Amino acid sequence: MPISPVVATLYHLLPRTLLGDALLPLAQLREAAPELYERHVRKYEKRPDAMVEPVPPLACTWQDVVFLSPVHPRPLFEALRRSGREVPNPRPATIEAHQLDPANCVIRLMRHGRDGHYPDPVDEHDYLPFTTANLRAVSRVTTDAITRLENLGPDEPWLPWVDVPHILHRGPILLSAFREGNA
Repeated sequence: MPISPVVATLYHLLPRTLLGDALLPLAQLREAAPELYERHVRKYEKRPDAMVEPVPPLACTWQDVVFLSPVHPRPLFEALRRSGREVPNPRPATIEAHQLDPANCVIRLMRHGRDGHYPDPVDEHDYLPFTTANLRAVSRVTTDAITRLENLGPDEPWLPWVDVPHILHRGPILLSAFREGNA
């Protein structure tokens, strides 16, 4: 019996500057476009160890994956606006999950940490197989995520994805697989 394809729409805010024909993980971006790498690696200044955090189900590290979201970012950015932040209207690119090899993907559950911003340390229970059922289970923004973003203080970092499940894809993803900003 053939395996059914994974069915879901996934989201990614494509960078303003695209080089080449693929969205690259940080580790590959370092070689391909050092100036872009430096810009993107700044996100990890306060937690550099996160870049080398192992992703055991994919036998790689955090810097070897491309991040996708199972949820549209609009509710997250609207919550940020309600907290007083000026943020753009997100126009994420979309990709259909069946275009990705499930062997290169995993769902990483995210829990904001005790400080409310950075995720708690990961354990083996924070990874789910990349299946249609699991994607359906994590495809909604939680009220906790919205409440956290709405109640941010003026000096607090506004990391919108810290408590939203991540889809981790080991390796590059061809840009031709995405539909731009139409979601």
